[in-house]
Amino acid sequence: YTDSDADFDDSSAQESSSSWGITSKFSGFLKNLTGQKPLTREDLDPALKTMKDHLVSKNVALDVATEIIESVAAQLEGEKLGSFTRGVNRAVREALEVALERILIPKRSTDILREVKAAKEKGESYSIVFIGVNGVGKSTSLSKVAYYLQNNGLKVMLCACDTFRSGAVEQLKVHSRNLDCPLYEQGYAKDPASVAMGGIKYANENKFDVILIDTAGRMQNNAPLMRALTKLVALNRPNLVLFVGEALVGNDGVDQLKLFNKALHDYSDSSNPRLIDGMILTKFDTIDDKVGAAVSMVHNTGQPIMFVGTGQKYTNLNKLNVKKVLRALVT
Repeated sequence: YTDSDADFDDSSAQESSSSWGITSKFSGFLKNLTGQKPLTREDLDPALKTMKDHLVSKNVALDVATEIIESVAAQLEGEKLGSFTRGVNRAVREALEVALERILIPKRSTDILREVKAAKEKGESYSIVFIGVNGVGKSTSLSKVAYYLQNNGLKVMLCACDTFRSGAVEQLKVHSRNLDCPLYEQGYAKDPASVAMGGIKYANENKFDVILIDTAGRMQNNAPLMRALTKLVALNRPNLVLFVGEALVGNDGVDQLKLFNKALHDYSDSSNPRLIDGMILTKFDTIDDKVGAAVSMVHNTGQPIMFVGTGQKYTNLNKLNVKKVLRALVT
């Protein structure tokens, strides 16, 4: 794990006007307007369309891109060009930054270490459930989080609740050995919710600080498996439910996330069902500047991206750097 927030290579992203290409293009639409004339929506519309198209090209979902440009319009409409003492380009850039930061700045804490400490002070093990579709790297992400927590002095155990896929328990055993991290498992063909309950009980009895619970990958339209996942979450009330998705799949990942959240809501018997608390995006190092899916995921859930995966090693786990995402979106 690194705290350097090196989400992607931004060596070319300098603070020059060229690194904010879309805002330069936007302000170019306004150059023929007189300095003291208040900007109208009609003045702004051609530039707003260009900005929206640009955001969509970076994998921002259309509805999210529309909301962002409406925010930019609200900040600029009625302003006079002459009032932009630091230049039109700077004013447009700041309006876009504000709109994006409203979405990306976390509404809840992403400091898992502090939350674990709070649970520990109550004498409880902190539980995290990892969910997502097949093949997105849930087990690998879980093991990276385990490594991160161990490096911060915490006593961690794993729990194998993928009792469906052949080889899933063995895969976790490999990570368990590599990390010298105990694994709680009951083999295959067991009720995952009961296995999780047994694991959490064991973690509490043996004074583990954190238990990381692996679950079977499942397609969001597989009703029996989604019901089983909802049962696991509802019965065990974990401290954190993390959705693991691939950054590469773009807005398909947004659709998966929405349907997982919908299933957790619809299949729960509770009047206050547990939903997804945050996301881990894998393969974040492979998407270049097409970071828009991250914006869309946060927008659709109101929950933060806790970590991004940037490789296969246990150390390849970073925090999301909001400023770098902003820069990638506007270049």
